[in-house]
Amino acid sequence: MVSDAQNDPRRARREAKVSAILTEAWQLAERDGLALISLRELAAGVNLRQPSLYVYFASKLDLYDAMFADGYRQLIDYLDSQPMPTDPRAALEQFVVDNVRFSSTYPVVHQMLFQRTIPGFAPSPASWEAALEFYGRARAILTRVGADDQDDIDIFSSLIAGLCDQQIANDPGGDRWVQHVPRVVAMFLTGAVHPAT
Repeated sequence: MVSDAQNDPRRARREAKVSAILTEAWQLAERDGLALISLRELAAGVNLRQPSLYVYFASKLDLYDAMFADGYRQLIDYLDSQPMPTDPRAALEQFVVDNVRFSSTYPVVHQMLFQRTIPGFAPSPASWEAALEFYGRARAILTRVGADDQDDIDIFSSLIAGLCDQQIANDPGGDRWVQHVPRVVAMFLTGAVHPAT
């Protein structure tokens, strides 16, 4: 099936340029931090003058919105690339491991998705759809182990956030907190509102 972009060369060029801008924006964020992305440097990095950048993004907050959606697409693509066990508990453990490893490998993406570091930024409904896809996956995995009460989900997300933050801060790229995942999952399931039998 031929995509709309392939049928429309102008649209294809625009999508390619947006992709290049996002790639450059992530690189600048890794170097300088998300809040300090320079639009002048960003434009220069993709062979544009700064005013031309506004053809693609109306404001810096619009750029962050696109990065938010792109970050969730990266996370979902990463999860899709990892083998998922059929056993529900093993699948839950693997989901946590994959999230911690992704966050440790791409800390600036983790920061964009899971920490409120940009003053005034809130994702648009369109970008939030990518986040909802991720949360839907998490809920489905939790449902399979019988831990789908909202309180369970809140606690589970806190546990993952803690593991990710500790791994990023204290052993980036390593396995120090990854190795604790089986114990963390065991503790979580023991205290779940509706634990698996």
